[in-house]
Amino acid sequence: MSEPRLKTGFWVSMAIRRADQEGRSGMVLRRGDADAGGVLAVLRDRTGGVLVLSQVRGMDGEAAWMRGTGATPVDDATADAYVQRQVGRDPDLWVLEFDAPDLMPPFEAKLV
Repeated sequence: MSEPRLKTGFWVSMAIRRADQEGRSGMVLRRGDADAGGVLAVLRDRTGGVLVLSQVRGMDGEAAWMRGTGATPVDDATADAYVQRQVGRDPDLWVLEFDAPDLMPPFEAKLV
């Protein structure tokens, strides 16, 4: 039996608020399904580097984040192309963007 999951809309509100509390901007670029949509987190550093994290579930059912665009920062065009491919596959997907000088998310995240 797995533990109850938060509705995505609620989780997104929490992530944006948490970023704000840390003095980092965060915004919703695309709204997905409020109950069970997946999430992409676009992290932007101050030099123009971008990482896109994709929400996944581990074998144990726990939430984790995969570096969808790879381990190193990419440019805007590469990040945008990745986001568009994912949205094309999943119309319920949320896309969030965060100011991330350290390219780390402003929310608790297990990176895989």
